[in-house]
Amino acid sequence: MDADVLKAISVSSLHQVAPNSLRKLLAGAQRKDIPARTVTHREGDTNPHLELVVSGVVRVFVRDPDGRTMTIRYCRSGSLLGAASLFASKFSLPASLQTLTATKLLSLSPENVRQIVNEDSKVAVALLEELSQRVLTFIYEIPDSAFASVRQRMARHLLDLASELASEHVRAGPKLDTELVVTASQSELAEAVGTAREVVVRILRELRHEGIVHTGRTGIVILDPARLVQETRWNIGS
Repeated sequence: MDADVLKAISVSSLHQVAPNSLRKLLAGAQRKDIPARTVTHREGDTNPHLELVVSGVVRVFVRDPDGRTMTIRYCRSGSLLGAASLFASKFSLPASLQTLTATKLLSLSPENVRQIVNEDSKVAVALLEELSQRVLTFIYEIPDSAFASVRQRMARHLLDLASELASEHVRAGPKLDTELVVTASQSELAEAVGTAREVVVRILRELRHEGIVHTGRTGIVILDPARLVQETRWNIGS
């Protein structure tokens, strides 16, 4: 196994699987290099799949009848995608998946994974833990989506994107600039947080006037990450 795959596994739910079972689990797995902004799975897909994010960022999003979208999960290195599709009867994907940056995935064989689950209880436990974490994550997302303002959701999305890009720069070499910069367009930001482009323009203007961000040709530079983090917090009583 390549070093980057091993590193992703070490921070995934599969880290507890014994080496012999891990080798069987990954037998026949295929690496995929996916360009940024590619939809890899669409809502309603019924094909079973299990993919490990080796590098990059994938967002899981839902779309309303008017075409607006809302991101409900961000997936980075070590994230597993599609575990529920292996065991749910009459599975239909409830959301779509899209790469936000150039992404490397390791696609495992669904049939192979099911077989190893029956042979090794530690593999079964690992996937149970993954599924349990996904349930908790989506439950936590309900108040974030229902009660958080568009400004709060946008602050969170900006931090997520900027943090990933900064991490890529650090991995590439210490001489590269590691300031927090987001290169997504206003339309892409609006789609990610489920609002109109005009609202994004207004919020960016507010954040710029408050000295939290700077906008220019190179993108959105986060000048005050601490204040932007504060923007992501919501209180029921506020």
